Amino acid sequence: MYVFPPTISSVPVIGREEEYPVHRIYCVGCNYAEHAREMGADPDREPPFFFCKPADAAAPVLDGQVFELAYPPQTDDLHHEIELVVAVGKAGWDIPVEKAGDHVYGYAVGLDMTRRDLQKVMRASGRPWEIGKAFDHSAPITAIRPIYDLAHPVEIWLNVNGRRRQHSDTGKLIWSIPEIIAHLSRFFMLQPGDLIFTGTPAGVGAVVRGDSLEGGVEGVGTLRVKIV
Repeated sequence: MYVFPPTISSVPVIGREEEYPVHRIYCVGCNYAEHAREMGADPDREPPFFFCKPADAAAPVLDGQVFELAYPPQTDDLHHEIELVVAVGKAGWDIPVEKAGDHVYGYAVGLDMTRRDLQKVMRASGRPWEIGKAFDHSAPITAIRPIYDLAHPVEIWLNVNGRRRQHSDTGKLIWSIPEIIAHLSRFFMLQPGDLIFTGTPAGVGAVVRGDSLEGGVEGVGTLRVKIV
């Protein structure tokens, strides 16, 4: 019995009636060299680092649908960050790189929406990023495609109002997906239901009300969002 009815955040799974229950959302910061440079970081020396979003930040978007994302409060600089998302399907602690693939359930396309002005204030003062990263519906995501071995590299891209903003491929990840899983699992017991946003390529930028975003990852899916 609970004081309030519990809610479970979940994401649809392609080809299944059951949904994927979200446990935690981990995000890798500055994992494409060009994006690291545009954010003022050094991709050649910095080890991977992570921040989190709450599970209910996930905003599922079915194929062919457009998710209407309300422009969040307390910001004048809302940015898009298109990402390949790993869905974890097997628990693990201190996972070896060569065994990391065994823990992948599938993949999705996600947007790490960011209140950039608030993030910059927090970063400059050495404070946590949550106020810039963890707001409501800050992680729009496609249905999960159950792929245990995604053939890398694959194309990743984002258009805003039909114009290309971001374009790269997963071969340019600084830290590969097996390395991300292995490194993250040294600090957290990974669980089925964990989503890992693997980083965004260069070209992040501001969006405003009325903008239409369309992005995708080759072989995984396409994500459509409208800012309202």
